Amino acid sequence: MAAVTQQRVRGRPAHPSGPTFLTYTPNGRKLITAGSNNVIRVYTTGSDGEPTNIDDCQENNTAIAASNEFFLTGSEDGTVFKYSLETYLYEEMLVRCSLPIRDIALSPDGNWAAVASDELTVKVVDTRDMNKVLYLREQPKPAKHLSFHPSGSYLAVSCTNGIVYIYSLTTEEPVLVRKVDGLIRNLEADAEASSRAIWHPDGRAFAAPTATRDIQVVSRDDGERQRAFSGGHMGDITALAWSPNGALLVTAGSDRKVLLWETKTQKIVARYDYSNVINVAWHSHENIISFTSSDGELYIYTDFVPADFSALLEQTLQPAPFIHDPLAETSGNARRRITNGVKDRLGHPMRRGGSPDSLDDILGSDGMGEDEDDFIDDDDGAGYAAGINGFGKRTNGHLDDLDGFDVKRRAPYQAWQPKIHQSFQSGSTPWRGNRRYLCLNLTGFVWTVDQDTHHTVTVEFYDREFHRDFHFTDPYLYDKACLNENGTLFSCPPANGNPAMVFYRPHETWTSRADWRTQLPVGEDVTSISLSDSYIVVTTSTNYVRVYTLYGTAYRVYRQKSSPTVTCASWRDYVLTMGNGPVGGDGSTTLLYTIENVKRDEVCQSEDIVALAEGADIKSVFFSDNGEPCIYDSTGVLLILQHWRTPGQARWVPILDTKLLERLASGRKEETYWPVAVAQDKFHCIILKGGDRYPYFPKPLLTEFDFKIPISSAAPPEDSEEPALNDGPKLEESFVRSSLMLSLLEDLISATSATHSQRADLVRKEVEVDKVLLQLLNVECREGEERGMKALEIVGLIRDRSGKMIEAAGKVASRYGRTVLEEKIRDLAEKRLMGLEDGDV
Repeated sequence: MAAVTQQRVRGRPAHPSGPTFLTYTPNGRKLITAGSNNVIRVYTTGSDGEPTNIDDCQENNTAIAASNEFFLTGSEDGTVFKYSLETYLYEEMLVRCSLPIRDIALSPDGNWAAVASDELTVKVVDTRDMNKVLYLREQPKPAKHLSFHPSGSYLAVSCTNGIVYIYSLTTEEPVLVRKVDGLIRNLEADAEASSRAIWHPDGRAFAAPTATRDIQVVSRDDGERQRAFSGGHMGDITALAWSPNGALLVTAGSDRKVLLWETKTQKIVARYDYSNVINVAWHSHENIISFTSSDGELYIYTDFVPADFSALLEQTLQPAPFIHDPLAETSGNARRRITNGVKDRLGHPMRRGGSPDSLDDILGSDGMGEDEDDFIDDDDGAGYAAGINGFGKRTNGHLDDLDGFDVKRRAPYQAWQPKIHQSFQSGSTPWRGNRRYLCLNLTGFVWTVDQDTHHTVTVEFYDREFHRDFHFTDPYLYDKACLNENGTLFSCPPANGNPAMVFYRPHETWTSRADWRTQLPVGEDVTSISLSDSYIVVTTSTNYVRVYTLYGTAYRVYRQKSSPTVTCASWRDYVLTMGNGPVGGDGSTTLLYTIENVKRDEVCQSEDIVALAEGADIKSVFFSDNGEPCIYDSTGVLLILQHWRTPGQARWVPILDTKLLERLASGRKEETYWPVAVAQDKFHCIILKGGDRYPYFPKPLLTEFDFKIPISSAAPPEDSEEPALNDGPKLEESFVRSSLMLSLLEDLISATSATHSQRADLVRKEVEVDKVLLQLLNVECREGEERGMKALEIVGLIRDRSGKMIEAAGKVASRYGRTVLEEKIRDLAEKRLMGLEDGDV
């Protein structure tokens, strides 16, 4: 629908020529204006009478803000005055600055006032106690505009240096959480052009004018640019404001235009011709907009939104215009959760139907029927008539909230839904702006860019001598990818009547064309994919596991027992699938996994439990370079699966707790880790800082950490004079870890055709375990004779059967003069030589 050009309304001379400012009270009852003279005018909404004038105020006002009880004005003399809306009298000077005031913003509850001046510091003052002041000092130049988040938790500061600073006000001292550079222009503090960042009413994003005269929406969580309102103004933007429900945006510019935009489509729905407009404000709940000009005029525009679009104002809170709205994206097997309890059926609760001889049918509606719920008058204020719900019963609002299930009988039509683990693709990230990673691993990474009508996909490799990067236009909108040394696998969801599709592209081929596509049955969506050297695995929304050969031959299809499906991973001939199992006591489903050898058609582990901590979620599932299944959970713990080739013997072993890393011991660093791979006995990851949850562009650097099993939190102090005293816990961790690595290698050699290097590595790891035990024995002998029993126990753990390590243990005991221990070690060596164990004697 084309934009409508509206009729003009006449301006009201509110103040002398010069910058004029206005604000509505939150309840919309009052409109307050201030200008270059010493008079403040208060207009009553809906009244055609003269406004109330407040005389003898400061002159050259530069800012105004209001609550329902009072309003604040700032002027070029550096003062901020507070006036009562009940008496229209001056109450106090809230704050004084040495330089002119440029903007004032009130928190939604009216308890805090943020004041920007030509000073470098922004002051946030308690309106109830002017002595309580918070200072925002991170900006190097004066601030021009301020804007409170709808929750009051954040403050956006538009600085004259062209940077938007986002502060968190939830702590005693304000914290700078983000700097958004390259968004707004460098403007002088007194310039008529605006660089104000205005929060969308849903609080997830803000919008600000750009140097190209567009209005750019920016995400609060990651600072990424989202949709933009483009091509409307030919001059500088001087004012902008969201409608109360966020469905519309109004902007004014120096091109003599006032434009009305629809948020959802970013299209202009109405145009208005007004010159020199520098401030604009929406009424809180009516179709009224007011704006002022630099000529001192006030315009109150009733029925500002055209009739064809006025229904937009009556809608509930609308979402901010994201390119990919996180609230609108669901996984393939996502199910809508409902709250335990009675559903609200479009706001009309179901009433119990009456029987043929029910009391309501007998009495009719003239006594106690449906329409006579309020026949009781609470004339004594006892409260017995308050809180009647839709069932005609008293509510439990006077009781404390209860956790768990409602003890009352449930309505028969309600359905309780457990909390399930949502499906995900390991190595992929959600949309951030118009970009996202589809895959990140040690081979390379796959990322895509949303171009509105299509996507563009780029595949880059770390080893460019072995592989060549490639880039292609993606009309299918692929949302999942896997990458290895042999090829790249993609999948796309069903769209526009087309079914879901899987696409594989090998890196090298000796034929003219080897890439292939296959479509899934109609109504089936891909929930996760995996790629190995032998097979391609696809799990779907119908809980099918589909296995293909590398060149597109359907090899196997079966339904997964645990459902809905969560994710999958593969290595050589092995396939690991995960799904939701039985519901636990906390109302969440148990996560189950199955591992099978596709080629031999053997199940190694069937519907075993994934060992997660209470309340934890799984973040990534993958195989190590040696083929060991690994998971990384939301608590920052990396676990590896031991003895998984033997049915019923598998167990998840923690090999690294990232919260216990030494780099975090000081408590000064706040960072998390994005898992990439486990290779060469190291954890490869991406470090995420600044509260980020996912990696982003430019391409992040990989970091590797050595395994460290959480045995003890004890760590030797840096300035310790005898660090050897703390070697015990460190050596114990080394023993447990080296024993685990030895066990994993033994399982691998027993299940595969071992190479010579693998067997040599096995011998080396056995010796390494015994060496750690000798070091532990040395620590115990050094501690004293009372440690003899533990020392002998450590000697009994030595694996070496040749007797050399036992002999070395005896020498360690002799070195410290532990004669009794030395004799017992000698006895143990004789039993080993005779082939007798302690349990056989």
